[in-house]
Amino acid sequence: MGAADLDITVLDANTHHSIRVRNYESSLAETWIPLNTVLDPVDVGHIQAEVSGIDVNARTVACVSGGKSQSIPYDRLVVALGSRLARPPIPGLAEHAFDVDTYAAGERLNRHIAGLADLPPTDGQYTVLVVGAGLTGIEVATDIATRFQSTAPSSLRPRVVLADHKPWIGSDMGDSARPVIAQALEALGVETLPGVSVAGVDESGATLSDGTRIPARTVIWCAGMKANPFAATLPVELDRLGRIPVDSYLRVVSIPGVFAAGDIAALSVDGTHSSVMSCQHSRPMGRFAGHNAVADLLGRPMLSLQIPWYTTILDLGGWGAVYTEGWDRRVAATGAAAKRTKELINRQRIYPPLNGDRKALLDAAAPVVQTAPPRFSA
Repeated sequence: MGAADLDITVLDANTHHSIRVRNYESSLAETWIPLNTVLDPVDVGHIQAEVSGIDVNARTVACVSGGKSQSIPYDRLVVALGSRLARPPIPGLAEHAFDVDTYAAGERLNRHIAGLADLPPTDGQYTVLVVGAGLTGIEVATDIATRFQSTAPSSLRPRVVLADHKPWIGSDMGDSARPVIAQALEALGVETLPGVSVAGVDESGATLSDGTRIPARTVIWCAGMKANPFAATLPVELDRLGRIPVDSYLRVVSIPGVFAAGDIAALSVDGTHSSVMSCQHSRPMGRFAGHNAVADLLGRPMLSLQIPWYTTILDLGGWGAVYTEGWDRRVAATGAAAKRTKELINRQRIYPPLNGDRKALLDAAAPVVQTAPPRFSA
């Protein structure tokens, strides 16, 4: 077999790719990319179907498309099914809470917020309770607080409350960044409730585990991620986040011919730290997994993925952003300067070429690790 004989197919239930990290924004039009705009120019097929199983011995993928089951054979397989919001069995959570896990969920939240003004005045009409004060929760809270500054009627006392079960807000961001986050939250008027848990949610608010009642017409759940549960169907031991273990070539441990990438996979990115569920690691993992799957099939050398740098750029709404470097998250830039980096990442760096140019698309898929995002001066 030669490269000219390759038949590459993407099996996905969706017709579009979502720029997921922007789902907290007020307009999502630019985040919903038709798959055919990036697949057709490079002659990659697309089967719209829901995966239901993998037979690693027969090397087939079972899926359902249009209500019909089918089995698709493979020579090499890349599993890149991503992650999902973790939803514990809290009473009323599934029925009444919002989230930004998907494009559809983000659109539903935006429609709800836009419609608050049309609701009969009630206690908590313009109160938003964001549960989960990790990166996603902080970005949601600061974005909505910024929106409310110009859209919510002051007579209804708009409030944004950010709650977390841990004893501090932004627990993932380290000692250096947390004071910056606190400054931004205070400037935007975001109230914080650390060290609390939610016992129940209904259409008019939430009840905390200590019995405290928070009237809120909008409860947004941002408390944790887990790998796509499909990972549990593979005969491998998963990590605490339900992820598939892979080696430096993105090969699934103990399953010949299968690779995994992105949020569903756990990779040691530098010999010490495991990959995180973010585009920073998912994008190079995808590029290397695709390259190595083809190289393995054609009997050519595979490439080992090592990522020597780590950054976190957290959006803080109208206040700006915070840019940290290293796994201990040392603050490198804040405010408007960090916001420029965040917008460069979210609006350019993580996007595929959208002009249909075959060479540009293939260049973007090359198995290389980009340099760290630039830092701008204030």
